Amino acid sequence: MLAEQIAGKGRISELEDFSGKIDWQRIKVVIFDVDGTLYSQSILRKKMLFCLLKHYSQRPWKWKDLLILHHFRAERERKAGTTIPNLEGAQYEWCAAKGDFSLPRIKAVVDYWMFRYPNKYLLDCLYPGVQAFMDTLRQRGLLIGIYSDYKAEDKLRAMGLSADIVVCSTDKEVDHLKPHPQGLVFITQKLGVLPEECLFIGDRQELDGECALNAHMPFVLVEKNPFKQFDFYYKLQQELAHH
Repeated sequence: MLAEQIAGKGRISELEDFSGKIDWQRIKVVIFDVDGTLYSQSILRKKMLFCLLKHYSQRPWKWKDLLILHHFRAERERKAGTTIPNLEGAQYEWCAAKGDFSLPRIKAVVDYWMFRYPNKYLLDCLYPGVQAFMDTLRQRGLLIGIYSDYKAEDKLRAMGLSADIVVCSTDKEVDHLKPHPQGLVFITQKLGVLPEECLFIGDRQELDGECALNAHMPFVLVEKNPFKQFDFYYKLQQELAHH
């Protein structure tokens, strides 16, 4: 049953049993989600909470910026799987509809606090073993893809990582949020591979796992051990080394 689940025909519930089940001989591309998959979101959120509280405690007249950040993220979560033209612009309009916020202000606040400011902390939050696993993938001739609901190029640079293809849900070629499979389908088309020749790695079963399932693509769920005991990527690296 587990072998069928990892083959993309079902759902994975227990990561610790994946060893030996991935058909590495068939895999040509490994695709990574970003937030919570390549780095610890819990550590980053603690750092960001401190920064936000410090910043806005000294600028109480700007406290509505916090509402903007809340509504922007919450509306994206609520509209998971949405199919809509110009998703890039729509995400800001969703937030604007939740309060008296102008689009320029929303874009400025979101860009600064979500897409630029946190990047300085990402390297410290990078999960152990990520770089070594990616290096092994390249040594074995496998391609590396990135698929995130949020833009990821700057995040990857901040973590010292690179990929053969980087795709975001708001890209005009995708225009769908997870768990709609369009992002994964687009990657397979661009790289000229079949879905079953790819492995998608993500941290959320309800989004990443369902996205892979909808794309008929093998999937592995990140094991969330405490940061100092995090060995998920070392285990994957060892698994690949034995094939």
